Amino acid sequence: MVGMDSISLTIFASRINAICEEMGAVLQSTALSPNIKDRLDFSCAIFDPAGELCAQAAHIPVHLGSMAYAMSTIVSTLQWQPGDMVVVNDPYLGGTHLPDVTLIAPLFMGGELVGFVTNRAHHADIGATTPGSMPISRSLEEEGVVIPPTFIVRAGVVDEAVLSAITRQSRNHFQSYGDYSAQLSANRCGVARLEALIELMGVAPYRAALVALNDYAERLALSTLRQIPDGCYRFHDLMDDDGMGQKDIRIALSLHAKQGEMHLDFSGTAKQVAGNINCPLSVAAAAVFYVFRCLMPAHTPACAGSFRPITLSIPTGALLNASRPAAVAAGNVETSTRTVDVVMGALAQAIPDQIPAASHGSMNNVAMGGYIARGGEQIAWDYYETIGGGMGAGSSGDGLSAVQTHMTNTRNTPIESLEMHYPLRLRRYALRDESGGMGLHGGGDGIIREYEFLADTTVTLLTERRRHAPWGLAGGEAASPGQNYFGGEVVAPKCAINARPGDRLVIKTPGGGGWGSVK
Repeated sequence: MVGMDSISLTIFASRINAICEEMGAVLQSTALSPNIKDRLDFSCAIFDPAGELCAQAAHIPVHLGSMAYAMSTIVSTLQWQPGDMVVVNDPYLGGTHLPDVTLIAPLFMGGELVGFVTNRAHHADIGATTPGSMPISRSLEEEGVVIPPTFIVRAGVVDEAVLSAITRQSRNHFQSYGDYSAQLSANRCGVARLEALIELMGVAPYRAALVALNDYAERLALSTLRQIPDGCYRFHDLMDDDGMGQKDIRIALSLHAKQGEMHLDFSGTAKQVAGNINCPLSVAAAAVFYVFRCLMPAHTPACAGSFRPITLSIPTGALLNASRPAAVAAGNVETSTRTVDVVMGALAQAIPDQIPAASHGSMNNVAMGGYIARGGEQIAWDYYETIGGGMGAGSSGDGLSAVQTHMTNTRNTPIESLEMHYPLRLRRYALRDESGGMGLHGGGDGIIREYEFLADTTVTLLTERRRHAPWGLAGGEAASPGQNYFGGEVVAPKCAINARPGDRLVIKTPGGGGWGSVK
């Protein structure tokens, strides 16, 4: 199949992408938690025997980019057998943060390893010190159970001792067991579908098709990236704080572009901090890959070849390449998002008409939990959600309002689902009018989301863009920064709260920056 024609290559790419999509459908339809079945906080992908990305569904950018960066290290250290499956969530071994748990399954044909299928899903309870498993933490061990690469299935048989050891760390064992079972089912589906495809094609033609697909993706990537003028482009932005007292934490980039090859040097970035906004290197890489992937044509295959022209340099011990046991719960959600802003800020100097102003710049994380009285028992509950905001405007038009942007691609949790599962009442869910930046093209507006607590609840907020507003471009104005209120009083961007019945929490998310001067 070397030199396969474009139609055959397109059909092949669609087939393996469809496997990832079907895995996602199985995971969503069989999971128990709203985080997976309603918010769709999961991702699915296929890798080759060396751990190189072959295909992915259009799920969560921070999940998929980090897996693409680090899978080769994980799969090369294990002795795989047919019917095996491995579970892992260690952020320093290619994970993101502890709630994101990855299951990896190999596919053997004729005794030969031909690839892997994987899925990663967010578990609202991974045994952290606070409900929702997104605590204000100083070390990894405070953030929950760390799962090194561990065989959870051997020769097709689930190791119930391993599964039980993981799920009993959760306060709601039944829901946790159901979500892991859904992940197992998704991988079984992926293995079956990939096996059927390779049986139809043959192992050698399948491998040749992967080589052709990656080479094609690289050509498309280089074709796009060569449109970026050669030069060095610098930009920096600031994180609000780390939740432990350190403020205005710098992320700095020197982007070197040369004939389509992109090298990103983050050596001016702050050192890792006491709080949990640190990133493992795989998360920083995911943010970088995401930005450049957005510049490429929509038909660019979602495989390793599209990332070949991009390299990173980040000092060990920096905010974007933290060393164990630094806390990382918010690095995956907040720092990754700011890294996107920094890369886009640098690119705006090179290709100004293609880059929008900053979007809301925070996943606006709310984690909470407590106990519900049911049938004479106290049942534990944990919940986590991200809240959208305003999208930055660009040269072609206004930014969208009330959307998730960049590193997250989850839905909102429907109010009906939220109120059915948890002791919460949504008092308000509305646009935050006039929060987008003014400009020739206006930035999108943020969101107002107001919760009333119906039972004693522990709440953790991990939010950004409360001090440093999303910036505008080309003369456009900055957006309004976000605001958090509890009991009518402003609370810190990152904080823990003990709520009583009748208390209310209001999250006002940032808008997006404006583009172009109105003068």
